[in-house]
Amino acid sequence: MIKEIIGVGNTELEALNDAKKQLGLNEDDEVKFELIQRAEKKKFGLFGGAPAKVKILLNENVADVAQNFLRSVLDAMQLENIEIARNEIEGGIKFELVGDGVGFAIGKRGETLDSLQYLTSLVANHAQGSYIKITVDTGNYREKREKTLETLGRKLAIKAVKTGRKTGLEPMNPYERRIIHTAVQKINGAISWSEGENMHRHVVIGPDPKLKNFHRNGHYNKDKGGKYPYNSKRKEQLSVDPNREPINEGGETGLYGRIDK
Repeated sequence: MIKEIIGVGNTELEALNDAKKQLGLNEDDEVKFELIQRAEKKKFGLFGGAPAKVKILLNENVADVAQNFLRSVLDAMQLENIEIARNEIEGGIKFELVGDGVGFAIGKRGETLDSLQYLTSLVANHAQGSYIKITVDTGNYREKREKTLETLGRKLAIKAVKTGRKTGLEPMNPYERRIIHTAVQKINGAISWSEGENMHRHVVIGPDPKLKNFHRNGHYNKDKGGKYPYNSKRKEQLSVDPNREPINEGGETGLYGRIDK
């Protein structure tokens, strides 16, 4: 990203120092600049005249922009003890938070960590001009959360097939809903869908209405050729099929999907 700053002053030096000040630099810092207008004195001390103008073009690294923003937010949260480790990943950048107070940075069910990642992504992609994936994590929290959601989705899918009843989950972001959908869709006899709007959107898991072998109460229909329920010796209906296509709400770009500038 190229950042352009124009400084104004009564002299060329004052204009240059004004531009440096806007960038947060010291007056003795060396920078490349362009003089776009020389200072002109007033004629007879009364008429005309013009201030000097200097332009500084500063190349900013998108990773530095994102990290500086994340640092400023953590400091504003009084989490100055948290350090930020930066790693290049395929298609983007991963920031790992390390130190005391990371629990506060995670928040309830990872909501604070999600917000930090979302805002940092906005800043990075505004600076970049094209999409770059930003991940903010701590202690492999996201990997652990994903495994927890996969287990939950699989467990509730099996329950839905056994009981014939649906279960609504707590509101989740699109990325986490997609994890649940993926887990459920691999359990034959169970389906999942989303309900609610905006921050209240959540996943519901229930029995597949195409499944005709069970009554609503979960008992099998022997007279109509139904299969035995889950706790019997025959468990074909609850077999895991890794080739079933998942419902994909979140796209392939990670948390909250793609974020354009």
